[in-house]
Amino acid sequence: MNNLIQIIKELANSSLPEIIGFRRWLHQHPELSFKEYETSRFISQRLDEMGIEYTSGYAETGIIARLTGISDNGKVIALRADMDALPIEEENEFEYKSINPGVMHACGHDAHTASLLGTAFILNELKDFWSGTVLLIFQPGEELIPGGAFKIIREGGLDNPKPDLIIGQHVLPEMDSGHVGFKNGICMASSDEIYITVSGKGGHAALPDLVNDTVLAASKIIVNLKEMVNEIVPETIPVILAFGKIEGKGAINIIPDKVEIAGTLRTINEELRSVIKDKIVSTATQIADSFGCTCCVNIKTGYPSVYNDELVTEKAVLSAKEFLGEENVKEMEMRMTAEDFGYYSQKFPSTFYRFGAKNKCETTNSLHTSHFNMDESSLETSVGLMSWLAINFLSEK
Repeated sequence: MNNLIQIIKELANSSLPEIIGFRRWLHQHPELSFKEYETSRFISQRLDEMGIEYTSGYAETGIIARLTGISDNGKVIALRADMDALPIEEENEFEYKSINPGVMHACGHDAHTASLLGTAFILNELKDFWSGTVLLIFQPGEELIPGGAFKIIREGGLDNPKPDLIIGQHVLPEMDSGHVGFKNGICMASSDEIYITVSGKGGHAALPDLVNDTVLAASKIIVNLKEMVNEIVPETIPVILAFGKIEGKGAINIIPDKVEIAGTLRTINEELRSVIKDKIVSTATQIADSFGCTCCVNIKTGYPSVYNDELVTEKAVLSAKEFLGEENVKEMEMRMTAEDFGYYSQKFPSTFYRFGAKNKCETTNSLHTSHFNMDESSLETSVGLMSWLAINFLSEK
């Protein structure tokens, strides 16, 4: 197996310039969720060049490719990469910056897609070393509810063949290149979108008897909801209820007819998630009513928490230490960010890990920012490790 590790590392190294080229093309041509048409065409062309069969059209733009080793008699391993970009205006100045106004690969999905194409190349080159089937999921719409993972599962994309396990990875610019991080059990939170509209009779602020104070009602709703979470949630269970938007189109002396609030709910406990959502509706409605207002609460159910199967993750950690060295494999803390990979992890044994992309000599900006960038040499690690993990799991008895 040590010889195979060396072969994979050599292939990852020799193909790195091409993989970086993939990433740069994708970075320059970002597309929003479920609109990844050029991205899908680019992936299809690369798979055609490698002679890898695939089916396109899942969730509109998604692709699932299929590789078979010496024989298809064996396990089915699925590897997933997301493809979509964010509605952010890029402020980087390098030559491959986004050419699509207001759209940017600020979350590293360009790197994920390029990595999976590189992994496809290595696994295709090494088909004589493994048996079974590898599914390569190029998934759209990770950034937008209901999520491309949900749609692919609903459309039967993973019904035949059904994966024995699914592996996913995500770039982490705060971690040094060459390092990876794993977290057993729940590693990311669920997420829901909260939209509250408080309506009443607006008017002159100096005539309070003639108006309903929608702004004060909305403000009290936010404060009381935050207090409600603190009261009912045990300290041992992490929960975030945060509001990032409150908008009332009034003026210094005008109470608006309507105030809109928007926020997010994050937790790792599904029972508590349901309880909090019910309390949001009842609390907001009661407070609005006390001000003579009406209240419309719309909670869009988002992604479930990401659960890393313990046996799969333990095996992946051991394999990663074999491939990268024990000092380069880190234990991650749970994150309250969300990922639609959670849909896969709720249905199939899965592991979702991070690969570092921080250049020690330069500043690497954070995800979801207009200056996000990464150390592209980290793609050698992401491609090599994912290839090794797939072969290792396929070889497991």
